[in-house]
Amino acid sequence: MNNEFLKQLAPPHAPLPPGWWPPALGWWLLLLLLVLIVAGLIYWYLRPSRRLRRIALRELAQLETRVHDDFQLASELQDLLRRYAIAAYGRETVANLSGDQWLAFLTAHGGKELDGEAGQNLLRAAYGGLMLYDRAPWLQGAQNFLRGRR
Repeated sequence: MNNEFLKQLAPPHAPLPPGWWPPALGWWLLLLLLVLIVAGLIYWYLRPSRRLRRIALRELAQLETRVHDDFQLASELQDLLRRYAIAAYGRETVANLSGDQWLAFLTAHGGKELDGEAGQNLLRAAYGGLMLYDRAPWLQGAQNFLRGRR
């Protein structure tokens, strides 16, 4: 081997250190996954049915503390349940229900405390009739209906 040819070669040098930009494919995929998770959580939190439920539960909590007259409570509670049911289940399903059919609907969709005498008392009180009242089953039944517990 001829040493003169080797002397003509450029001196050896280390390669440049890798740069931080652009990131590798794995980092891009991780970023995409993170964006999808955040978007999913935002959608889940702001979803219309969930938002409607939160608003109705907030209004129920205000009713519990603000209204002390049982007739007024029954009327406003009945109105709240009716508005929520129409918004959540549709006007065609709920608007024509009254009396026992309305109570059966409430019971079937989570408000089991409103079954029987408690529900009848709520309807009587809401529409100005005589009643034997106990607020606790009304409020618990309304809360369970709004939460959708079966």
